[in-house]
Amino acid sequence: MALTPITWTVMLASIVVLVGTAIVSLTKSLRDEDRKLELLREQERIDTYSPRGLAELRSWIQSNPDDPLRDEAVRRYNDCVESLRSVEEPFYDWTDEEIASLEKL
Repeated sequence: MALTPITWTVMLASIVVLVGTAIVSLTKSLRDEDRKLELLREQERIDTYSPRGLAELRSWIQSNPDDPLRDEAVRRYNDCVESLRSVEEPFYDWTDEEIASLEKL
């Protein structure tokens, strides 16, 4: 049984969309990594969490006081707060007010 022209068209369109999406994603990822590397070279530090990520980490720390990984999580949280206070330009979208409101655990 031969494939119809519509089937071939849909298959080719699917391949084009898949490849296009992969190229866009890869390009964005590589640009982000280039920016991180540039910030690391200029500032020697970089913030490791986004505002949402750091808030989730803090929430996890507060919700899991007896977890064996808690000490490592607190260390990472405090490292990020320290980095945010010492860098001139954060990688993630932090406002000055958000940074000023952070406290170490």
